[in-house]
Amino acid sequence: MASDNQNNASLGWFLAGIGLGALIGVLYAPKSGRETRESLASSAKESSEMLRARAREAAEQVGTFVERGKTYASDYGQRGKEAVAQGRAQWEEFVDKGKSFVSDQSTRITAAVEAGRQAYQSPSETSES
Repeated sequence: MASDNQNNASLGWFLAGIGLGALIGVLYAPKSGRETRESLASSAKESSEMLRARAREAAEQVGTFVERGKTYASDYGQRGKEAVAQGRAQWEEFVDKGKSFVSDQSTRITAAVEAGRQAYQSPSETSES
């Protein structure tokens, strides 16, 4: 960014120098009016062409920055999608493990309750006999 500002300032000083040089040239020129006008027109045309070239360069730089920005945005978007997919897969894995754990514990608890019932009923059957 600082380089662009420096380039813009340099361009401004360059154009100011051209204008000042043209003015001094007109005042001290040993040329005729026609020659001076042709010289001024030529200088103006050169300056105009130089400005067009700088404008094209600036447009190319902006295009490059835009393309680079699109590439980075696409990259980060893809990384984000991959992270979401990975997180979703991990979440599903954790949910499956949790379901499995709950199922195992439920089976164990059911077996323990059934063993408790049988243990309770066994002493009462032996005492009745």
